[in-house]
Amino acid sequence: MNKKSIFTWLKRFFLTLLLGVFCFLGYYHEETIYGIRQGLGQMDILVNTQPIEAYLNDTSFTEKQKEKIKLIQEIRQFTIDSLGLDDSGSYKQLYDQKGKPILWIVTGSEPFDLKAKKWTFPIAGAFSYKGFFVKELVEEEKEKLIQEGWDASIGEVSAWSTLGFLNDPILSSMLERNEGSLAHLIIHELTHGTIYLKNSVSYNENLADFVGDEGAKRFLIYKYGKHSSEYVKYMSRKQDRKTFSEYLLQSAKSLDSLYKSFPEEMTVEEKTLLKAQKIKEITEGIQHLSFANSGYCRYFNDFTPNNTFFMGYIRYRGKQNEFKAEFENDFNSDFHAYFSYLKQKEQSLLHIIKKIIN
Repeated sequence: MNKKSIFTWLKRFFLTLLLGVFCFLGYYHEETIYGIRQGLGQMDILVNTQPIEAYLNDTSFTEKQKEKIKLIQEIRQFTIDSLGLDDSGSYKQLYDQKGKPILWIVTGSEPFDLKAKKWTFPIAGAFSYKGFFVKELVEEEKEKLIQEGWDASIGEVSAWSTLGFLNDPILSSMLERNEGSLAHLIIHELTHGTIYLKNSVSYNENLADFVGDEGAKRFLIYKYGKHSSEYVKYMSRKQDRKTFSEYLLQSAKSLDSLYKSFPEEMTVEEKTLLKAQKIKEITEGIQHLSFANSGYCRYFNDFTPNNTFFMGYIRYRGKQNEFKAEFENDFNSDFHAYFSYLKQKEQSLLHIIKKIIN
């Protein structure tokens, strides 16, 4: 092939590539803009993080906050040594939020069906939530969903995972948590960096929540002892959480049965009335639950849930018993064996990409 032919081939190749890029951007216009915004938001945080040593020597940080930073380092190491999670550079740096929230998610659901709204992104797959670093944008997205007829809600995010591709920083708001809650949160997020399946939000969140809970229990025993106030407090809250979760999961089934009973000729107004009555019945039933910690669900005093609320519990807690049974019965509660099995069995998107990179 002579130089002229090579030049012509390269010209055609790059023109074809450029055309492909323009077609991609045209077809995924909204997703591209969203991706750029998310990338800029994430980059702003990463650029403004500092090594934890800087904060350990910062006189504006209290001794209690510094102890929590050190505790997170112990939790990190425990997940590697005792749970078999992948090692990473996450939580070795800190981002000071200055007391301000930095990320919100919006979720949506069918109004008369417990079916989540899903957003699909190239390569990453489908997600049943959408995150924003700008409050006005998440509010616009919620309003858009409502106008389209979805149930919608906004939640403030206390932590998230970049799945091990970036080194996630400690967020200063994490330092406000007690020992058990902090251990659960860190282990939950690090689990995402070890196992993450494409288009499987419910699987990913249920697994991470199960590992976060079981891992937190083990860490608290390791660090403080089984009779310590830290462990006893965590187990007390865990029991309340279990009671509440089981009630809401059962209530979600009841709500779903109601929706399935609606005849085709029923009007939207009639459906809306019956839905409101059922949700009122569910929320009023909470007062009859027995909790070890008073005021556990007091936010229901000024909050009326919609379908997205119940979908959240299904997403995070709906498969807990399945993971627990598999973990205990098939792997004798051995996390190293369990994660080795999951990595081989699931061939997650995360590990496939990591193998390609490496």
